[in-house]
Amino acid sequence: MRWNVVSVRTLAPLELAVRFADGTEGKVRFEPSHLCGVFEALKKPDVFRQARVEGGAVTWPGEIDLAPDAMYQEIKRSGEWVLR
Repeated sequence: MRWNVVSVRTLAPLELAVRFADGTEGKVRFEPSHLCGVFEALKKPDVFRQARVEGGAVTWPGEIDLAPDAMYQEIKRSGEWVLR
């Protein structure tokens, strides 16, 4: 599917660069206020840097992942997905 993530890399604390199967590229940025619940572990820089692609989605240890379809739609629209 076009919204499958094929690569991810950490740009800065709480910021990622992603590329999708159709060549679309953009950034994902977490606002600190979003780092609660399941995402709380991402407050630790060493955990955040462990972002990887698994099954077409951005994932982290501890069964943390991001919805690739929602990410794709926002990046296609504005070049960046900000999680607030």
